[in-house]
Amino acid sequence: MTAEYDHADVEEAWELLGAGAGPRCVLFDFDGPLCRLFPDDSSKPLAVALRATVEAAGLLDVLSADERTDKDPHVVLRAVHRARRNHDVGDLVAQLDKQLTEGERDAARDAVPTPGAAEFVTWLAGRGTRLAVVTNNAAAAADDYLRDRKLRDRRLRDSFEAVHGRAADPDLMKPHPDVLHRALGDLGLPAEEAVMIGDTPTDTLAAERAGVRFVGIGRNPAKRQRMRDAGAKVVLASYDRLLELIPRRAGPMRPSS
Repeated sequence: MTAEYDHADVEEAWELLGAGAGPRCVLFDFDGPLCRLFPDDSSKPLAVALRATVEAAGLLDVLSADERTDKDPHVVLRAVHRARRNHDVGDLVAQLDKQLTEGERDAARDAVPTPGAAEFVTWLAGRGTRLAVVTNNAAAAADDYLRDRKLRDRRLRDSFEAVHGRAADPDLMKPHPDVLHRALGDLGLPAEEAVMIGDTPTDTLAAERAGVRFVGIGRNPAKRQRMRDAGAKVVLASYDRLLELIPRRAGPMRPSS
């Protein structure tokens, strides 16, 4: 990405998120825009554990070759849910969802904060922007993480009105817009008054399908390009440039654990 293109993205992101009164609400994806829930491929053991549960149920053959090695535990959950059309999976989807939720909550305790996220969230909330989380992870995992993080004397969870996560039906996970619709319904706001911050093509597509404007945050060029390929028009490498544009009335905010 050229410096000129990045500068244009920063200007447009600021227009969407920071200029003037800003949007009525901002919807944050959790894993990526707020933290790294499974850094350095640490999701692999959880994916392996879910596959072991599938194998114990005698249904390992419903997974494709790629799904038997994928590091993403969500892939296993989606695959078994898909298989219910042709196989008797009983309550296996619910079992996997519970196991996945427990694993995500465990991971939330050691999640790595996304640089600048807590400062940007706190600034948005301080200016009156209503905030919600919209994630394919378990809502409980996001809630745990936000309650454990502090900025100055406030828990990060205090800045969010609502935390919405994975529904019982995996078909409603992003890129389906269900979680965005639930959050907007909770806030009582129409889609045109919201902006979503996400980091994946599924976030990009979910925002588009919900009629919500979108800003991508991607920590490396490959992630940023995947969002652009999915249709994202505004993609940043980090929150740094946005934080530089915030009028400072006090000293810098420093997060604490």
